[in-house]
Amino acid sequence: MDIGGSMSQFQNSWELYQQSIQNDLDIEMETMAPCSAFPDPASDFDRNIPRICGVCGDKATGFHFNAMTCEGCKGFFRRSMKRKAMFTCPFNGDCKITKDNRRHCQACRLKRCVDIGMMKEFILTDEEVQRKREMIMKRKEEEALKESLKPKLLEEQQRTIDILLEAHRKTYDSTYSDFNQFRPPVRLDSGRRSTSRSSSLMSQGFSSSEDSSDTFSSSPDPRMLSNVELSDDSDESATMSMDFSHLSMLPHVADLVSYSIQKVIGFAKMIPGFKDLTAEDQIALLKSSVIEVIMLRSNQSFSLDDMSWTCGSNDFKYKISDVTQAGHSLDLLEPLVKFQINLKKLNLHEEEHVLLMAICILSPDRPGVQDTALVESIQDHLSAILQTYILCRHPPPGNRLLYPKMIQKLADLRSLNEEHSKQYRCLSFLPEHSMQLTPLVLEVFGNEIS
Repeated sequence: MDIGGSMSQFQNSWELYQQSIQNDLDIEMETMAPCSAFPDPASDFDRNIPRICGVCGDKATGFHFNAMTCEGCKGFFRRSMKRKAMFTCPFNGDCKITKDNRRHCQACRLKRCVDIGMMKEFILTDEEVQRKREMIMKRKEEEALKESLKPKLLEEQQRTIDILLEAHRKTYDSTYSDFNQFRPPVRLDSGRRSTSRSSSLMSQGFSSSEDSSDTFSSSPDPRMLSNVELSDDSDESATMSMDFSHLSMLPHVADLVSYSIQKVIGFAKMIPGFKDLTAEDQIALLKSSVIEVIMLRSNQSFSLDDMSWTCGSNDFKYKISDVTQAGHSLDLLEPLVKFQINLKKLNLHEEEHVLLMAICILSPDRPGVQDTALVESIQDHLSAILQTYILCRHPPPGNRLLYPKMIQKLADLRSLNEEHSKQYRCLSFLPEHSMQLTPLVLEVFGNEIS
């Protein structure tokens, strides 16, 4: 037993040895643990209890060879077992081992190791150590190769995403403060006209709507449209033939749509490559896609809690009943709400959302587009960025099949666009209603490209 003046030098050398061993190979509970002959103490360990070495009382680093110990006692036990060392206590054989004196009596220290349950069967042989070291190195090499093959966002791709994010933030006011400039929303309740600026109507909250016989449920969730309310005399034919006599919300919704069109145009102008198109192609793309992008943008304000679009105050909280009072039927609104629900459940990142809007606008198959090759190349570039972003930045399980799901949403929007066009034509046929629309709405939706 070496307790002489070389103890300090030995201690320093041993600490360096410990560090090198810990870096190269951390041998704690070895893979023999599944053997039924040995219990797994880690399974019953309460992680809230302080981790104290059972040999010397120092801070423990985990279970080593079947017992909770520090790194020092772990290494001491391993070396002693491998060397088959035989120690003799110079005292009475019952030395109390502490952090400060654990090197003074190796015999009592080893006895304490055995007493707390450390087992030599958990120590790997030199051959096993080498195999494990090779396995670790192989795994690191495989991980490095996998990382090198993993798609990465190029600097140019990230720059495009940043431009789209800035474009969206410049054209989408999350405070909805501009809504106060629209003609005020007027909601009909039990045959009475009332502006939503008065709190009496909003305080009622359409409380009877949950019991309405006209409510319907969507496939994603049976409770989705519990707040829908239609007039008392509505029936199944109401969705096919709208009563346009009381469109109290039309002026407000017309202003809202007109405002949204302006914002979509502003967003489109900032899409990289959009200004490279001819003015005619830019107009063709916008006129065909603007309602789809408005529907995409509105998902930001859509709430799954009550199936409404909440744009600031209660004055601008839009329910299905509000949109029916602007001239649209459930033939449009039912699939629109289903679309909003499913899109919301994708939990898209803002980066994915803006890329999807840009891809929607840059569709080469829009009516009236002349330079389809250029439009297609821009859209392909945006699609490649979106796919790379999903692979690099969207964690599982949400990224599973996310890209095809997003592309499916573009197909759903085409159907919604078609139904919107049909209902708009019916709505604008009557002069008393078309005069409520803004010149921009008439320009975009009135002169459709055939």
